Amino acid sequence: MTTPRAQPAQQQPIEVHSWPTPNGHKVHIMLEECKLPYTVTAVNIGAGDQFKEEFLAISPNNKIPAIVDPEGPDGKPISLFESGAILLYLAGKTGKFLGKTDRERYNTLQWLMFQMGGLGPMLGQAHHFRMYSPEKIDYAINRYTNESRRLYGVMDKQLSQHAFLAGRNYTIADMACWPWTRSHANQGVDLNDFPNVKRWYDEIQSRPAAQRGVAVLAEQRKPQDATSFENMFGSKQYEKR
Repeated sequence: MTTPRAQPAQQQPIEVHSWPTPNGHKVHIMLEECKLPYTVTAVNIGAGDQFKEEFLAISPNNKIPAIVDPEGPDGKPISLFESGAILLYLAGKTGKFLGKTDRERYNTLQWLMFQMGGLGPMLGQAHHFRMYSPEKIDYAINRYTNESRRLYGVMDKQLSQHAFLAGRNYTIADMACWPWTRSHANQGVDLNDFPNVKRWYDEIQSRPAAQRGVAVLAEQRKPQDATSFENMFGSKQYEKR
């Protein structure tokens, strides 16, 4: 594995195109933890901003977040989409929160992939079918609630042996997972059932950078209505572009 190397201090701010969701929060938190200068452009997914051509140019999957770094690896601008890829990029750029040895970095990567491939999608489905679905489907609710609880159990076991998901140090794996657990009640999960997750959750919640990260754009988020539901979950997202 290539060893990340910290680069000279960032001179120009990184452009962040985002919205206050767990995937957006991951990147906001990392930028705050690394003390990197950044600007934020709101991509209101309820209003359909994710379908605008200028956003699709940097995020072809029409999902937030995306970034444009005017000081990319070769000194030229680079744009990136997918929150996991952005976290890895920022970790490589700064030399922070990924690990110092190959063993530490691979431990971090496996828990980052745990979030990208399992925790985020499953908790998202539990949240959707429990809170947003216009039709209450018992099979879907039970399936995704049970899977969410199973995944919390996986984390709880890991955190019974380690301070953080990848070991003794706080990493991008924690930054990726923690925002998804903030809606644990809507996922049908009581953190008191997972005491090690609760200890970890409370510790990250107390970090000033995490607090600043979840506050980004928070005041712009509004209650869902028919238009926002259509843009987020309806046929609008399936139109050919």
